[in-house]
Amino acid sequence: MSASSSFLPQPVIVTRLRAAGCVFAEDEARLLIATARTPSDLAAMVDRRIAGLPLEHVLGWAEFCGLRIAVDTGVFVPRRRTEFLVHQAVALAHRTAGPDDRPAPLPRPAAVPVGPSVPSAPSVPSAPFVSSGPSGPGDLAVPAGQALRPRIVVDLCCGSGAVGAALVAALDRVELHAVDIDPAAVRCARRNVAGGRVYEGDLYEPLPTTLRGRVDILTANAPYVPTGAIGLLPPEARVHEPRVALDGGADGLEIQRRVTAAAALWLAPGGHLLIETSERQAPQTAEAFARNGLIPRVVVSEELDATVVVGTMPAPHPPRGPARDQEIGGVG
Repeated sequence: MSASSSFLPQPVIVTRLRAAGCVFAEDEARLLIATARTPSDLAAMVDRRIAGLPLEHVLGWAEFCGLRIAVDTGVFVPRRRTEFLVHQAVALAHRTAGPDDRPAPLPRPAAVPVGPSVPSAPSVPSAPFVSSGPSGPGDLAVPAGQALRPRIVVDLCCGSGAVGAALVAALDRVELHAVDIDPAAVRCARRNVAGGRVYEGDLYEPLPTTLRGRVDILTANAPYVPTGAIGLLPPEARVHEPRVALDGGADGLEIQRRVTAAAALWLAPGGHLLIETSERQAPQTAEAFARNGLIPRVVVSEELDATVVVGTMPAPHPPRGPARDQEIGGVG
C-alpha cells in the first residue's frame, strides 16, 4: 500500500511509534506502510506494534541473510547476529564436499528460486530445499565421472527455519534436516524450508538414524539465556517469544551441553558443529566440545555482536606410504 493511500499519514505513525519507544520509528513506519494491504490493516498493525508485539510478528516476516523469512506470532524471531553462524557454516561447508562416497540420497523436490527481500512485496518467498546449478566459487573440483555428493546439514533448535533456509540458499547440493521441539516453530519452518524434512521433537530424537556419522554441518542456535535472566529480557522477547526458545537452564548452557554430548555420534569425520552462544559463555562451551571429542575454536564478530563456537570432528589419519605425506591444511 502506498503512503498516499494510507488512512494514517506516515508522520503520525512515526510519532506514535516513537512515543511507544520504537528506536527506529521511521524505518518501521515505512515497513508497516509497505506491508499493509488496506488502511484498516495499517491501523491494526500500528496498534499491535505500539502494544509491544515484535515488529517481525506484526509484519509476518523477518529479513535474514537477504531472505524474507516467514515468522508467525509466537515464534522466535531470527536475530541478525545469527547471520554470523550462517556465514561460518557456509565457509566450512565449502570445504566438506567431495566425490560421492555415500549411498545416493532419496529423491527430493526441485529447487525453488529465491530472491532478495523486497519490503514492498506482499508475499513471503521460501528458500529452496535443494539447490542445484553451477558450482559456487568455494566448491571443489571433482574428477570426471565422479558425482559430488550433497552436503548433509542438520539444524537443531531451528525455530522459524531461518538458518536452514539461508544455508540452502547459499550452497549447492544440500540435504537439509531441521528440528524443533515447538510445534508452532515447526509449522513455520516448513513454510520457509520448501520440501519438508522439518521434524518436531527433542534435538536428535526425531532424526533418521541413517544420518549418524554422515552429517557435514550441524548447527544449533540453542537457547542460552540463564533461567534467572529471563526476566531481564526486553518485553518483546520475554512476553511474545516462546520460553523454550530462550531458557537455557540455570547457567544457560543446559541445551548446548546436550547438543554437544551427542554430536560425535552424528558428525561425519571432518564434520563441524557450530553453536551460537555469548562471549562470556564461550569458554565453557568450548570445553564441552573438547570433552566430547571435538576440536574447538571460538569465532567472534564485533560488527554483529556474535559469538560462535565451532567444533570439528577429527578425521582419520590417511595411511602413510613411501612417498612424502602431503600437508593437510586445517580449518582456520
